[in-house]
Amino acid sequence: MLKADQFEARDTDDGSVTAWEGHLWIGKDLNKLWVKTEGERSSEGTASAEIQLLYSRAIDANWDLQFGLRHDADPDPERNWAVFGFNGVSPYWFEIDSALFIEEDGQVNLRFEAEYEFMLTQKWVLSPEVEVNWFSEDDDGLGIGSGLAEIEAGLRLRYEINREFAPYVGINYERLLGDTEDIAAAAGTDSSETQLVAGIRFWF
Repeated sequence: MLKADQFEARDTDDGSVTAWEGHLWIGKDLNKLWVKTEGERSSEGTASAEIQLLYSRAIDANWDLQFGLRHDADPDPERNWAVFGFNGVSPYWFEIDSALFIEEDGQVNLRFEAEYEFMLTQKWVLSPEVEVNWFSEDDDGLGIGSGLAEIEAGLRLRYEINREFAPYVGINYERLLGDTEDIAAAAGTDSSETQLVAGIRFWF
């Protein structure tokens, strides 16, 4: 299965940005090979690009344990991480994707993502989602401080032309927190931003 959860244009303070988030998996019920990717690109180049290669093992009907490797191609310098993840659907049908990343120099990144789908009609779907990142150490190269570093929340309304293809519009909010917010303030960078988005979601 190939699925693009997000393939969208974002109206940011610095101009238009193309963002993507998606995955590919191959396998059967118990064992799968996953490839996940996400990133952002503007007219000035790629701001971030991440790819993960994971082995996924089902531990029950709704949950998978995942482990493998993550490579950050951008921004410089490139980084490599070991990945230990937990992916599935919680009670009340929240889609959960959580992971522990351990970088080759000892940095630890905890990431938690949650998404829910409200079926307004058979075609219209309202989807709120949130992502939170925590880091164990300061990272001067990325301008990241230790502790809870950033939160991203979005609300997207899509129209499913069919189950496999759905254009959408929405709003995305990003905020830096804690030491990371202090680092951004010292550099003269805004710590929060609200973006209008438009894109397509598809799978096959």
